[in-house]
Amino acid sequence: MIVMRPVLEMCVPEGFDLWPVAAVEPYGFLPLGGQLGPAEVGAAVMALAAGNNVDPDDDHHPPRPADPLGGFLHGLLTMDPLFASGGLQVTDTATGTTLSPGCCNGLDERQDWFEVIDGGWAGFGHDPSPIAERLGDTIRLTVDADADDSPRIELPVAELRPLLAGAERDLTEFLNLAGAWTASHLPAHADRVTDALARALILPAGAVPTGTWAPGPA
Repeated sequence: MIVMRPVLEMCVPEGFDLWPVAAVEPYGFLPLGGQLGPAEVGAAVMALAAGNNVDPDDDHHPPRPADPLGGFLHGLLTMDPLFASGGLQVTDTATGTTLSPGCCNGLDERQDWFEVIDGGWAGFGHDPSPIAERLGDTIRLTVDADADDSPRIELPVAELRPLLAGAERDLTEFLNLAGAWTASHLPAHADRVTDALARALILPAGAVPTGTWAPGPA
């Protein structure tokens, strides 16, 4: 069976203690979805805020707040666009082969999978360098295009769009969880943080699962 999951690369600030977070491996991947517990949602919010925790390089943004919480959330709440490091992870459970996003890939690039359906190919980062390409009625996924002996996953073209729709439902369900989490753990910033998470994940704020997401033709 082929399984596709949206995953977030975990940026973990040293000594983080602004809210409870699950223990996660730095630069590992956290699958996003409706199954996460509060501490895992907290870890995902931490990683998204940390990954955007930079000072804007212009004078059109407000200064960073002095308080630790406001300062940590500053980039997430003021930067545009936002970046969610990660992507779509694909596993063939029959062989145990997994294609994971490489360095510098973002969840915003998941729309590139539709170019593969349309007959093209797409790369998803580097070190490793995963690629997806269409060969006739087959989608071939190469775990690392820079390795001559790279493992591969193959699946029928017809199976890819439902997998993408399922990954989108997972992201939407995560956003719904995160909205409840922010109301509980970050009440003074809840609406703005939830909106920022939606922007980072390229989802409409307040989205509900539909399974029909696609930037290209349905």
